[in-house]
Amino acid sequence: MKKNKWKKILSFFLAFCMSMFSFPVSAAEKGDEPENLYALSAALIDGESGRVLYEKNGEEKRPMASTTKIMTCILTLESDCLEEIAETSERAAKMPKVHLGASVGERFYVKDLLYSLMLESHNDSAVILAEHVGGSVEAFADKMNEKAKEIGCEDTWFITPNGLDAKEEREGEEKVHETTARDLAQIMRYCICLSPAKEQFLEITQTPSYHFCDVDGKREFACRNHNAFLSMMEGAISGKTGFTAQAGYCYVGAVRKDGKTLIVALLGCGWPNNKGYKWSDTKKLMEYGLQKYNIHSFDEIDFSQYPKKMTVLGGQNKKLGEKAEISLSRVKGEEKKILLKDDEKVEVNYRGKKCLSAPVKKGEKVGKLIYKVDGEVWYKEEILAEETMKKIDFPWCLKQVVKRYGNVEKN
Repeated sequence: MKKNKWKKILSFFLAFCMSMFSFPVSAAEKGDEPENLYALSAALIDGESGRVLYEKNGEEKRPMASTTKIMTCILTLESDCLEEIAETSERAAKMPKVHLGASVGERFYVKDLLYSLMLESHNDSAVILAEHVGGSVEAFADKMNEKAKEIGCEDTWFITPNGLDAKEEREGEEKVHETTARDLAQIMRYCICLSPAKEQFLEITQTPSYHFCDVDGKREFACRNHNAFLSMMEGAISGKTGFTAQAGYCYVGAVRKDGKTLIVALLGCGWPNNKGYKWSDTKKLMEYGLQKYNIHSFDEIDFSQYPKKMTVLGGQNKKLGEKAEISLSRVKGEEKKILLKDDEKVEVNYRGKKCLSAPVKKGEKVGKLIYKVDGEVWYKEEILAEETMKKIDFPWCLKQVVKRYGNVEKN
């Protein structure tokens, strides 16, 4: 125990030294991109499309502390158990500060614990929720990792529901509780833009304060929202802070302004006594996104290059000897938007057939329109045949001959 204690003290001391004797690290120079960010890893993404607008070591794996709790919250919300009663286990009651101070056997409504989780960042509330929803912390962590993969986060691994630093062995491989700035931003995007429980998530994370009692009414608890960024910038709609000795100060937050939804994720953004670094970096990245990027719809693109008609080999045209062709149409789904700088363009490429062979049915898939920005695919639309065209056969040929020579005899 003493050895582990000294390891923790040494780890904290080294982190402290890093923060005291280091200066802001400049982001890679790319024209007018943000510079002098404090965070070791950072990402700014477009909430609408998920596109990464800026990153600094965005794919570097790092511990993420209590920003973990956004995943715990959204999984609990999606389990649809807000009115259920969760009981405090011995494991939950032993969680370190910051904690609610729940006692073994003490019972709470799940909904109340979510405010404790997201406003005060209580570590015991996270475990109570994990055990209630998943059956155990380990089973809940499996759900967290499944959801991360579903979202597309390949560099994220969850072990704890509260973000306390942790390691484990899985199939002979050492796993660490960690993520990347890119992945963390995408998880927040899921929570506020894509999840069926997104409105509930926003309602909880925007609440300034909340009061509740345990189920038996023996104790009363008060929670205050510690996401100071909500009052720092117009349009701020959600966020979660985090800190451990290994992770440093972490933050993930979102702004919705001028029709844009921007998400920032920061990992390793200073150590004590530099608690304010995360707010400085977040504001800098948000302002960059709002000033430099504008909303564009994929419907604004010039579609002159995609084929409007297509030749049909062996098709029954109106007149014998004329080229047989049919009209094509785009299948437009829900309007998609993306944030672009003034000097960025959307490239549209057609991939599909050059010509068709009869017979062709109305609605038959002909090809696709591929929309790219910086070589990355962001949207696809299918191209379909607008009409049916039968294959040339003997009766059709006979009919055409009769038409032609019948007109000649009349003349």
